[in-house]
Amino acid sequence: MDYLLMFIFFIPSIESQRWSARQLSLQSGGNFTIPCHYDMKYIQHKKYWCYHAGGAFNYCKILAYENTTQDRVTVTDYPAQSLFTVTMRDLQSGDTGMYWCAVEIGGIFQPDVKEQFYITVKSDPDLSVLESSVSGQEGGNVSVQCLYSAGYQNEQKWWCRSKDQRCYTVGRTDTSQNSTVQTSDDGRKSFSVEMSGLQKSDAGWYWCKTGDLQAPVHLSVSDAPPATITNTVTTAVTSVSASEKTSTSEATSGSASITTETESAKDP
Repeated sequence: MDYLLMFIFFIPSIESQRWSARQLSLQSGGNFTIPCHYDMKYIQHKKYWCYHAGGAFNYCKILAYENTTQDRVTVTDYPAQSLFTVTMRDLQSGDTGMYWCAVEIGGIFQPDVKEQFYITVKSDPDLSVLESSVSGQEGGNVSVQCLYSAGYQNEQKWWCRSKDQRCYTVGRTDTSQNSTVQTSDDGRKSFSVEMSGLQKSDAGWYWCKTGDLQAPVHLSVSDAPPATITNTVTTAVTSVSASEKTSTSEATSGSASITTETESAKDP
């Protein structure tokens, strides 16, 4: 008796892949930059950004490789930080779809390492940030404002560090290494994040998150301003002046003494 063996392969739909990907809601005509992290062992491998409307990675079109600009896409590698960034400019509604950050491994049995992004481009995005790049000084503070649409008013909000995926719940005060993270939601259409006591280690990429959406923010931290030395200089000048006065007084006193001895010598 012959048996008919049937193998059914489940191919995930783009909708199911969409929920497993980072989702970004972006403004038409605008630009965006996102971070793509990779393991240090892949520093020498090629990195790229690719797209496929149907959500099939095996058929995705490579839009740009590392350290190149192709059309509206720029990919820049930062080996020391084990990440590369992707920038897309002049977004159009036709750019909506599934994208991948990927590291080229090579070989049919060694698939490329990748991270999925589902991007929706619309005239009024559901989640955005007032400034996508902020900076502060060591020991200082910095503020970030995240804007959301009315449909996300009752959703939980988070502030997350991209490198280690550590998230801070909005409405609480937490400690990030040596800095303090305060988050608050105005209950209408924005929530804010304030980081104080900044350290150099706080620099890097973060995500504003609400519901299934995320928006990237880059934080840079510069050196603290040098301490003032005005008081020290004033004290030194005062000390020198006092020393000069003492020397002058001693010199005058010695001169008077010599004169007196001379006068006495004339008298037998």
